[in-house]
Amino acid sequence: MSKHIVDPTTTGAWAELKSLREDLSPDLRGWFATDPQRTEKLSFTAADLHVDLSKNLITDDVLAQLLKLADEVGLEDRRTAMFSGEHINVTEDRAVLHTALRRPKDAAEKLTVDGQDVDADVHEVLAKVYDFADSVRSGEWTGVTGKKIETVVNIGIGGSDLGPVMVYEALKPYAQQGLQARFISNIDPTDAAETVADLDPETTLFIVASKTFGTLETLTNARVCRAWLLDGLRSNGALEGKEDNEAVAAHFVAVSTALDKVEAFGIDPKNAFGFWNWVGGRYSVDSAIGTVLAIVLGPDSFEEFLAGFHAMDEHFRTTKLAQNVPALMGLLNVWNVNFLGAHTHAVLPYDQYLHRFPAYLQQLTMESNGKGVTAEGKQVSYQTGEVFWGEPGTNGQHAFYQLIHQGTRIIPADFIAFANPVHPTRDGEQDVHELFLANFLAQTKALAFGKTADEVRAEGTAENIVPARVFTGNRPTTSIMASKLTPSVLGQLIALYEHITFVQGVVWGIDSFDQWGVELGKQLALQLADAVAGDREVLAQQDSSTQSLIGYYLEHRAQ
Repeated sequence: MSKHIVDPTTTGAWAELKSLREDLSPDLRGWFATDPQRTEKLSFTAADLHVDLSKNLITDDVLAQLLKLADEVGLEDRRTAMFSGEHINVTEDRAVLHTALRRPKDAAEKLTVDGQDVDADVHEVLAKVYDFADSVRSGEWTGVTGKKIETVVNIGIGGSDLGPVMVYEALKPYAQQGLQARFISNIDPTDAAETVADLDPETTLFIVASKTFGTLETLTNARVCRAWLLDGLRSNGALEGKEDNEAVAAHFVAVSTALDKVEAFGIDPKNAFGFWNWVGGRYSVDSAIGTVLAIVLGPDSFEEFLAGFHAMDEHFRTTKLAQNVPALMGLLNVWNVNFLGAHTHAVLPYDQYLHRFPAYLQQLTMESNGKGVTAEGKQVSYQTGEVFWGEPGTNGQHAFYQLIHQGTRIIPADFIAFANPVHPTRDGEQDVHELFLANFLAQTKALAFGKTADEVRAEGTAENIVPARVFTGNRPTTSIMASKLTPSVLGQLIALYEHITFVQGVVWGIDSFDQWGVELGKQLALQLADAVAGDREVLAQQDSSTQSLIGYYLEHRAQ
């Protein structure tokens, strides 16, 4: 790394922020009344996104100290180190170059890292993915019986699933007619069984997404789907006169760099699309992991998607921190977590197509910043990370918004909305999207400004009911808007949160790009598999609780 990790609690800005917090009496009503320029000062443009930070619990002094904190921990230097390919993933000694996945082919300055021409490598794979996507979309690529592919099933887990699922759901209006995507991730047999239950094996293409081609869940599901394919083709006579390996090669491709394992499975190595160790799984949807998207949405939409990422990358890379939206939102999150005591963060998209966006952000943010030691291996003495969660639109209003409005915990929330709907609809004279956006606007207004006891009484409410109907307000929210949910705008949103996550990790001095916490459970699962299968010797080595639970399973599992 280019610079020693700074403990944020030793900085002058951290001390000032603690002092400001002690003196802070949040009063959004008063702050807006006394500062007519507040909205203008705290509203920003990043690529095609309009971002309003004015309803957060910050003053000019707090913002100034947050920016000073960014300077004292070396945020700009760290940003440069990431974009230039320094090995900022220190525990794995790797560069962090997801931003290189969306650099344009004709970038003015070449990016060479560890002796490799990164731009050339990326665009070579993209060209291969696009050629394959075009062959499937046109019908040139067919299944073993010559029928055109109608369903592409992506088999992956973690970043190899959450990103593609989210993007496919968000951009469904851009999918080619007659071509759909489905996704299998969970090792629970139900997932694979339900996903393929109504599919025709002759028109189904599987993508096995595993960099090492060794991920337990993914390879197990791949073998299950291979058996389903072959059984289905045999049962309808489609394999007559053909070999099994011919069918597998026609219906399976891979996103992997382990070509020997790919070939052993039955996939032609020519139909394997690779990526690099500087691409973390949760940052990989714009790599070959997005092959399913390039097929179903088309290369043109995928290119627009990448351009959106790059637009936000350039905003983050080149904009001064005082106007830099990802930097400001990341610093706000630090303020909320470390000074206001927030433990969770809600993401509330007012667009049904983004219904998987909060789940996607869970992995991005919680796998990145759920760390208890710094990048130098020292135990942290401050809170890191937040629990990200959320649901789309007015659904959440009728479920968990009660806690956000009147609960005892502070829950910062990001509200996302679009001016133009994909499906303009009227209910008589009422524009339904306008009604929808009225809810979006009402919620942030209510959370910010609340409702006083006097206002409740003025409605004629009985005195003993007044306390239950008071809304204290001063609940922090950020509003993010764009004209329409397009591939480019979706790319911008994803990159926005990638960089927010990076900023928080830099302030906290942690390595946001490893995920060792994922590994232990996977290792133990492999060790316990024999005990679950009835190996008494392995069972005897377990703790009493695990032994008891396995004993219950063995006793009750139907033979």
